[in-house]
This record gives sequence, C-alpha cells and structure tokens, in this order.
Amino acid sequence: MDGVIFHSDHGAQYGAKTPADACHRAGIRRSMGAVGTSADNAAAKSFFASPKHEVLPGRHGRPTERAARLAVFRWLGFYNHPRRHSTIGYLAPVTFEQRSTTLATTA
Repeated sequence: MDGVIFHSDHGAQYGAKTPADACHRAGIRRSMGAVGTSADNAAAKSFFASPKHEVLPGRHGRPTERAARLAVFRWLGFYNHPRRHSTIGYLAPVTFEQRSTTLATTA
C-alpha cells in the first residue's frame, strides 16, 4: 500500500503492538498527532465518525466481511465525490484536490 498513512491520536489502542504489527505487515506508515493538540486530529476523527453514523445505524448483527467492505467502499465513493465538506469551502474532496493540483501546476 504505497503512500498509505494511518494517522491517529495517542490513544492506547493505536500505540499497542497489534495495530502496529498490522500496519507494518500491510506497508502502512503510522503517524500520531502531537500530545495535547486537539485540532491536530479533528479532521481524522470527523472522517471516521461519519461512516459510524452513516453506514452502521440500523444494521442488525454484524455484517459479513464482504458486506462491510462493500458498504464502506460505497460510502467512500459518496464521501469523496458528491458530498460537500465545510472545511474545504463546501466542495467535494475530489473537486478540491483537482483545483489544488491545477493551481499548483499553473503557478
């Protein structure tokens, strides 16, 4: 997984050996925010709270791994394309990134 970064706060669950080993095996680079800086991981917390509220409510029991993967994949498509985000001027992330790339290229 080239370029994948797992960013978290300093919660014990993120610093434990099991997730660290899993990230290492998958080739995922780990990143932790600064201690005591609440704004550092606010965007990440918001991102991960969204599927919990938008994908999981109303589900009875645990879905199969395949069903969970499909639900998250569909949600990511919605999250990155049509959904607007207030932190980036109410643009979809894909649109924001395309504009940023275009501005950087023309500068």
